[in-house]
Amino acid sequence: MIRQFDEHTALLLIDVQKGVDDGAYYGTGKGDTLNNPASKDNIRALLDRARVQGMTVAFTRHDSIEPNSPLKLSKESGQQIAGLEIAPRDIQVSKSSNSGFIGTSLELDLRRAGILRLVVAGFFTNFCVETTVRMAGNMGFDTYLVHDACATMPRKGLDGTLYDGDLVHNMALASMHGEFCTAITTAEALALFDGDAPHLERVQGNETGTAR
Repeated sequence: MIRQFDEHTALLLIDVQKGVDDGAYYGTGKGDTLNNPASKDNIRALLDRARVQGMTVAFTRHDSIEPNSPLKLSKESGQQIAGLEIAPRDIQVSKSSNSGFIGTSLELDLRRAGILRLVVAGFFTNFCVETTVRMAGNMGFDTYLVHDACATMPRKGLDGTLYDGDLVHNMALASMHGEFCTAITTAEALALFDGDAPHLERVQGNETGTAR
């Protein structure tokens, strides 16, 4: 069973910035797009419900040191996606590495807010989301990845093989689910705002001292 999200739960949104749509930069150079077009609407639905419930909300914002990156806070493409704006009371950190915990105050901010559980969504599934989720699980946070509220781009392998975005996304989920987090859908996450989910199984592993 997965227990209802409570006052010790935070919604953590990873890099929900306009530049994630830049397929020329993040894809394979062939006009690629995000593999999951519904991800933004799903993230908005999660944020809207979190606001209504008064849940703690945290944002990471990527401020890349790469010269041509669209994800720089000084650029328009580095700004928030419409409908995913940061409120004054939200936790927010800027980062230049993949993990939201490296070089930021995120862990300290969450601990001070009494947060034991994280509900994670954002971009890109196999980069900043995955790196942050892996660290969150290792730090002992009870971590839930809302997998249809994430997305990524196609990738090119070392031998030149092109891997489509769905494959990249799904392989990242396969690596995280059951080890660093429990992956759930947006619909399942929204239902957990209202009550326990006896039909769902918490499968996060490789941990010690995590609240359940």
